[in-house]
Amino acid sequence: MSKKVLVVDDQPHIVRLIQVNLEKEGFQVATAGDGVEGLQRAQETNPDLVILDVIMPRKDGFQLLRELKSDEQFADTPVIMLTVKTHNADIVEGLKEGAELYLPKPFHPKELVSLVKRVLETGSAELD
Repeated sequence: MSKKVLVVDDQPHIVRLIQVNLEKEGFQVATAGDGVEGLQRAQETNPDLVILDVIMPRKDGFQLLRELKSDEQFADTPVIMLTVKTHNADIVEGLKEGAELYLPKPFHPKELVSLVKRVLETGSAELD
């Protein structure tokens, strides 16, 4: 059974890039265009991992991260933040709120796929 990944980002080209690369590796991918839709899709699909942008309309990524981590159903679901917000305070907030990783945009799709695999296989993105 393939792992399910939810991609939440308001930039359709980013969502599609991530989706295509993950699906090539056998992942099932659900998508959402903002935090409100992201929460709905998480409840519908029960993902194994969430890739989450920070800057989005209606509900930003930090708000969605807090909601996911406070929900018993998703408390242990790993989250990778993928965003242009790369100030130290933003990174600290994302990690403090429970994100497994905080990656800057632009990103390399193959690197992201490798990190997704590592997190899902080991529960951690730390290198050996």
